[in-house]
Amino acid sequence: MYRIGLSTNGKEINAELFRSYAEAGISSMELSMSAPAWGEANLPQIARWAKEYGVELWSIHLPFGYGAGEPYDISDPSFKTRTVNILSDLINRGAELGIGKFVVHASLEPGEGNVRLERMPHSKESLFKLASVADKWNANVAVEALPRTCLGRTSSEILELISVHPSLRVCFDTNHIQLESDSDFIRRLTDKIITLHVSDFDFVRERHWLPGEGWVNWRAVIGALHEAGYSGVWMYEVAFKAPSSIFRPRDLTPGDFVKNANELFSGSIPTVISTVNPELYK
Repeated sequence: MYRIGLSTNGKEINAELFRSYAEAGISSMELSMSAPAWGEANLPQIARWAKEYGVELWSIHLPFGYGAGEPYDISDPSFKTRTVNILSDLINRGAELGIGKFVVHASLEPGEGNVRLERMPHSKESLFKLASVADKWNANVAVEALPRTCLGRTSSEILELISVHPSLRVCFDTNHIQLESDSDFIRRLTDKIITLHVSDFDFVRERHWLPGEGWVNWRAVIGALHEAGYSGVWMYEVAFKAPSSIFRPRDLTPGDFVKNANELFSGSIPTVISTVNPELYK
């Protein structure tokens, strides 16, 4: 149904990782690493591995969080200029190698109340600048749907954020939607969704579990994506090692993701080898 992709989040990026993707049948990769690591990343070498093993570099997840003691936050008036400059440089570096999609967080955690309203125009200004950089390469910046107090936690907020530039698009994260249904989110954004972050959770907080380990209605998600005409990659954002919220008898392998995707695409119940940490809901 969809090409299968897997983010490098939490994984060491080397030739062996590309080989393991290719042998398992994972066709696409999102490059995602910590903010400091991006400064040392050898993108030309990564592109050579991608070509050698036939794995598409589908997208880059632009850095967020903290680096060198300062936040990467395009909505914070104190740090947005620095952040936009760093992200713009990475867009240029990636686009030069043919990568066409750049996922961005519209904010960190501004908190509730007026501060969220105050941050929106700063985020929109930054998004316009980033989209303008990507547009020169015929590439797209995809604003990620985010949880908690982050900007972009509903389809309405995403629509407002992407309204500032015609080439801005959306990354739909199945682990982040809590204030509306996944299906409603997809139907409101339709063809604006150009990439996914696929993982499962319990609707309490983001977990980044393998689909089937949480409560997401995957038939509804896939059905809504089909109705919306989504034709991109089914991009998992799940680590090989289990988070503390869940127990698995072993680390996941690239083959586990291919098996999981094929089960989901066929409408089957996904195979689950995990158990939830019993301390999680105490």
